Amino acid sequence: MVDRDGQDLAAAMTEFAAIPPVDFLGARLTPIDVLAAAAMIEARPPGAPFRYVVTPNAQHMVSLDRAVPGFREAYAHAWMTTCDSQILRLLARLLFGRRLAHCPGSDLTAHLLQNHIRPDEMILVIGGDDALAGALREKFGLTALTQHQPPMGLLKNPAAIEACVRFIVERPARYVFISCGSPQSEIIAHRTLLNGGAVGTGLCIGSSLHFATGLVTRAPVWMRRSGLEWLHRLLLNPRRHARRVFGDSFPVLLIALKTRLGLRSHAPAVAAARPDE
Repeated sequence: MVDRDGQDLAAAMTEFAAIPPVDFLGARLTPIDVLAAAAMIEARPPGAPFRYVVTPNAQHMVSLDRAVPGFREAYAHAWMTTCDSQILRLLARLLFGRRLAHCPGSDLTAHLLQNHIRPDEMILVIGGDDALAGALREKFGLTALTQHQPPMGLLKNPAAIEACVRFIVERPARYVFISCGSPQSEIIAHRTLLNGGAVGTGLCIGSSLHFATGLVTRAPVWMRRSGLEWLHRLLLNPRRHARRVFGDSFPVLLIALKTRLGLRSHAPAVAAARPDE
C-alpha cells in the first residue's frame, strides 16, 4: 500500500487521504491493518502538526451510542480510526456481511516500539506510573522518554486535563502515547488538537503499553483471534473488568441488532477531513 521505508511521503499521504472510511455502528473506521497504520504514522515527519489515532472496541461503540460528553467530537476529529475488536469484526461479518480490517491498539503499539521507534526518539507517555516508565526504558532502551502522571478522576477534573494538554504542547515529541483509559485519552487528544501548537502523533491506546512491556499478561493468540480477549481479562481480574465487560461492552450486541433491523437511526460521528500534511 505504501513505501515501507517512508521515502515517498507525498505519495503515501495522498494515498492515505484517498482511503474511504467505513461507517460501522456510529464510527467511521479507517480500513487499514497494523503494518500499514504503523507505516503511515512513521511517514509523518518530525515536527508535523499534532494528529491522533483512536482504536475503537466494543466499549467505545457503546460510548458513542450513549453520547458520552466529548467522545463523539473526539472521534470525529481523529486522524486515523482503526478497528481494535474481533467482536466488532464478528458482528460486522455475521449481521452485515462485511469484513472489517483489523488493527488492534496493542498490536500497533508493540509494532511501533519494536520496529519504528528509535531508542533515542523523544516520546511522551501520558498516564501510567513509575513502573511503566521504567519497564519501557528497560525493555526498549528508550533514553528520551518523558512521562506525565495525571491524577485519577480526569473526567471531573478539567484542570488536570488541561495540564495533560500543556504537557504535550510544551514538550515536542514525534510519538505521544495517551494511556489514561477511555474516554479520557480521546478527550485529551482532542483538546490537544483544538489547543494548537502541539506536534507528533497521539495514540489513544488504553493498556497497550502495559501489554508491550509485559507488566500485564495479554491473552494467548488463539483467544485474541477468537474474539475472547475480553474473557481472558475478566478471568485475570473479575472485580475490575466485570462492569466493563457486562455493562460497558456487551450492549454493543443490542446496538448491532437494532442497526441490522433498522431500529437505530442516528448517523455515524461525522469524520473531519484529514488535514494536509
